[in-house]
Amino acid sequence: MAVKSDLKTIIIKPSTGWAALDLKDLWIYRELVYFMTWRDLKVRYKQTLLGASWAVLQPFLTMVVFSIFFGGLAQVPSDNVPYPIFSFTALLPWTLFSKALLDASKSLVSSSHIITKIYFPRIILPLASILAGIVDFFIAFVVLLGMMVFYKIAPTTNIWTLPLFLLLALITALGVGLWLSALNVLYRDINYATHFITEFWMFVTPIAYSSTMIPDKWKMIYSLNPMAGVVNGFRWALLGIGEGPGADLMVSVVVAIVILISGLIYFKRTERLFADMV
Repeated sequence: MAVKSDLKTIIIKPSTGWAALDLKDLWIYRELVYFMTWRDLKVRYKQTLLGASWAVLQPFLTMVVFSIFFGGLAQVPSDNVPYPIFSFTALLPWTLFSKALLDASKSLVSSSHIITKIYFPRIILPLASILAGIVDFFIAFVVLLGMMVFYKIAPTTNIWTLPLFLLLALITALGVGLWLSALNVLYRDINYATHFITEFWMFVTPIAYSSTMIPDKWKMIYSLNPMAGVVNGFRWALLGIGEGPGADLMVSVVVAIVILISGLIYFKRTERLFADMV
């Protein structure tokens, strides 16, 4: 009499296509995302004298410098809005974005002791670095509201769209952060290049100046910078500056999504090398 076996044959083979991204793992490991984000927040302000005040000091002091040199000496137009408000409104999403790039690019290398010991979705590390910056953003946003009260400027009725522009900034930061974090594992000079990329990107984003200074024939090309759409969106939602969402913003959104998808694909394809190269 034949005995029925309970053994099952499991065939392991590499996943292909969209299945290779395994984005469902982010939901399975959602608690780890929370704890990694909380860890990054604690490490950021551990043994600092001013603590979370740094979240305000960096954009505030940059705003002071811009106000003196661009708003005062260079007389850069600020679309009939006090220049400190004009620049600080743009510096909020930019500071979130730039800090996310710097932290995400180093996230894998700085966590090498974890990567080489246990398995978890490596994408959690750059993602947690980016999410930790949201806390700093909201702290600085309260300061912006206080400045608007001081200058007697009321937010527009379009303020409800602000989370959408914040989401666009996070999507862009995550997409670029995935590229840089994966490349930094393979080529450590990416860590130095990130600072240059961030500084260059800042000057091609309308932070210290208005996008109205860009000639019409170049505006569509200028919109290939997703952060231009974010900054213009913030100013439109809070201050009523600009014409509002249009074709330029759609170009920025499409570019941001392309960066995110390509970053996800490249990150997952190189993930198998992280434990050996980190």
